[in-house]
Amino acid sequence: MTIEQIIILLLIGYIIFTIDTKQENFPVPTILVIIGICLVFVPFFDSIQITENIIYHIFLPALLFVSAYQFPIKDLKKNAGLILTLATIGIIITVFLLGTLTWLIAPIGFASALVVAAILTPTDPISVVSIIKKATGNDQIADTVEGESMLNDGTSIVLFTTLFSVANQEKSFSLISFLGEFLLVSLGGVVVGLVCGYLVSKIVHYSHHRQYQIMLSIILAYGSFLIAEAFHVSGVLATVASGMMISFEYGRAIKEEHFRESLDGFWKIVEISLLAILFLVIGIEITEYIAINFWLYALVIFIFMIIVRMFIVFVITKVVHQLPWQHQFLISWAGLKGSMSVFLILTLYAKNASGIDSEWMVAVSFTVVLLSLTVQSLSMAPISRKLLK
Repeated sequence: MTIEQIIILLLIGYIIFTIDTKQENFPVPTILVIIGICLVFVPFFDSIQITENIIYHIFLPALLFVSAYQFPIKDLKKNAGLILTLATIGIIITVFLLGTLTWLIAPIGFASALVVAAILTPTDPISVVSIIKKATGNDQIADTVEGESMLNDGTSIVLFTTLFSVANQEKSFSLISFLGEFLLVSLGGVVVGLVCGYLVSKIVHYSHHRQYQIMLSIILAYGSFLIAEAFHVSGVLATVASGMMISFEYGRAIKEEHFRESLDGFWKIVEISLLAILFLVIGIEITEYIAINFWLYALVIFIFMIIVRMFIVFVITKVVHQLPWQHQFLISWAGLKGSMSVFLILTLYAKNASGIDSEWMVAVSFTVVLLSLTVQSLSMAPISRKLLK
């Protein structure tokens, strides 16, 4: 992307965010994706491309860090059982069930169907969290959806990597090996993030200027991610853990209030700027891969995805944390797909695997993501008001 293209994309993002000042009229990221699809027909944007590395190493660390930093620690403690179960056991069972249903109707093997399921499992509630809060006034639903999303990104990458290797016949599947790798990668990422966050919370006192303290937070967001990746553990979970750790440390003393104010002001600007560019570019990128002859498959898989999601949420909330059925339904419906799914799709495309039908998988997955972003997010506000009026 050229600097001119970036500025134009930011301008478009500014206009859309400004129109929806109260964040309750429509899901801004979804509108940006739709606008991005329209921009494909403008020659000025022909050269815009986004790769899996750009999403993973530039966009995700910052977006995950700001979400984790701003996530209320008290709400995490209150809903920890439900969030952790949905983001771990829930996502693993979801992949198996959705993969099985996909395999029954798709012209691909079972292992490849599981890969598609792993792509379509991580949730991205950026489009709907603010709408849920405004429409329902219920923070628990929004906090559960947002907390699950931050944690299941790391889980989905481990699942995708393992299942792709099996589907591409690079290695055989072993449950014990998978669980061992899953625990190592996940817990290792969390440990790296907690250590980095704790160290930065102490080091920051040597910087008396707010600008330098903010600079240190940028180093933390990307540094924890890169350190974890260097140790072959989850950079995603490291960034989330570091953001939560520094939030926890600065929530313990009033004297840190000035730092939180500066940090909030900076990262809120970064968040909306990155979101504007990312979702506009996703809209531009997604049109290249969508094939009309695969839409029926995508529609059926989208319906399967909704059904499986609802089943998992209803079962887990019954066992772990009792909730009214209206809350269960909204948590299920809010589990739409976004940036992490797009990253996994582009990763699959970049690998150009010979052992699987990657063209079908990429086209169908992109179409399901588009359906999820439009159907689920655009209907979130009216459904929320209807169920909790």
